[in-house]
Amino acid sequence: MDALLIDLDGVIYQNEAALPGAAETLRWIDAQAIPQLFLTNTTSRPRSAIVERLAAMGLQVDAARILTPAVAARAWLAAEAPGPVALFVPEATREDFAGLEVLPDDAEAGAAAVVVGDLGRLWDFDRLNRAFRLLMDEPAPRLLALGMTRYWRAEDGLRLDTAPFVAALREASGREPVVLGKPARPFFETALNLLGAAPERSMMIGDDIQGDVGGAQAAGLIGVLVRTGKFRAADLEREIRPTAVLDGIGDLPGWWESRS
Repeated sequence: MDALLIDLDGVIYQNEAALPGAAETLRWIDAQAIPQLFLTNTTSRPRSAIVERLAAMGLQVDAARILTPAVAARAWLAAEAPGPVALFVPEATREDFAGLEVLPDDAEAGAAAVVVGDLGRLWDFDRLNRAFRLLMDEPAPRLLALGMTRYWRAEDGLRLDTAPFVAALREASGREPVVLGKPARPFFETALNLLGAAPERSMMIGDDIQGDVGGAQAAGLIGVLVRTGKFRAADLEREIRPTAVLDGIGDLPGWWESRS
């Protein structure tokens, strides 16, 4: 393999604890000198906060090895949609958009792009309707989705993620979103370009059969599913067929070496 792409939430950790075998597996990956990136659709916190959270769990990961939709989006916006940006992301995540012109939070017109991330409980009718009004302005702004994850597993159970709100805005405005995050092909291609890796010799490991495994396979990568995080038994009855299904990330070294 040229490279490993690994999801974080539900694979390396869940809630506030590292999953069994995660720390040992990360050390094994480093010892094998396997190029790796951690791909996450998390938009509720910036990379710096993700690094701090991992460190609190005893997991040492450099910020440069974490690819988030916000990091990819900032580069895309600068190149493809210059002008004021309307951000629908948590306050902390705004640091990843530093250097861009950001519209005031009460503006309902004048955006070159409307960026939608995971606002969780901060979504309400007025906020969603403001995003809709911005999208209906002329000239038409771009709709940028920071991933299209449908849901995630929180301490209190499953919660809606970004995709349902992007879908509502797409339906209402007729604007087709540009997706920068899993399962969009450009997100995986960005990761491979950063690592200088070929897709057919790269592997994605995740707990989301659609966003992680299906998205990776559509981009030409090998997809491996773990039975942690948001995994559900029904995932194995879908059209998407993982190359392998592991009980958890701790099983990766043994499975990898058994293929040699």
